[in-house]
Amino acid sequence: MTVVYEDNHLIIVNKNSSEIVQGDKTGDKPLSETVKEYIKEAYAKPGNVFLGVVHRLDRPVCGLVMFARTGKALARLNDMFRTGEVHKTYWAIVGNEPPQKEGTLVNWLVRNEKQNKSYAYDREVPNSKKAILDYRLIGKSDNYFLIEVDLKTGRHHQIRCQLAKMGCPIKGDLKYGAKRSNRDGSISLLARSMEFIHPVSKKKIFVEAPLPDDSLWHSFTAVD
Repeated sequence: MTVVYEDNHLIIVNKNSSEIVQGDKTGDKPLSETVKEYIKEAYAKPGNVFLGVVHRLDRPVCGLVMFARTGKALARLNDMFRTGEVHKTYWAIVGNEPPQKEGTLVNWLVRNEKQNKSYAYDREVPNSKKAILDYRLIGKSDNYFLIEVDLKTGRHHQIRCQLAKMGCPIKGDLKYGAKRSNRDGSISLLARSMEFIHPVSKKKIFVEAPLPDDSLWHSFTAVD
């Protein structure tokens, strides 16, 4: 974990692909606890540190995660995430070239809790939720393609599921059809940037995650 942005109201960190955002049945130490410890030490705070979780990233995904540092900020950020006022972009490495260089994917996703997996349909089906994202091809290497995703809705495993449905499963994502796993257990999906109006100062904030320390991420050349 590295801190990318912080002030009195919120903190944004760059999550490693092995970290979980919140505690789960694994009992592994969550990122939220690591951030609390950082705040306690950095600001010599006595007693308990307040930290509000406003969104999550799947464990094998790396990149930007935002937390609220006050109750007031938590309420406002929750509203902003719900209404789409926090603009997030993702970068994904896939093995297959997308059918078009850019486009909009609209599917209806059904979540299977037992499998911890979502299934994409072309039309509305029982218990489905509409999922929308824009994508564009921004880079290519010898064997892989780099896609930028602009998420319009926030559904369970949305990017993983919709890109797989398009025929472009994310590198390392065995659950959604990748041929093999990544050595470190990650999938090649990065929460690359966040842009939003600060809930208190009203200033425009833009933050970007560094590329993972992996030669493949640095090997892409831009496409026209």
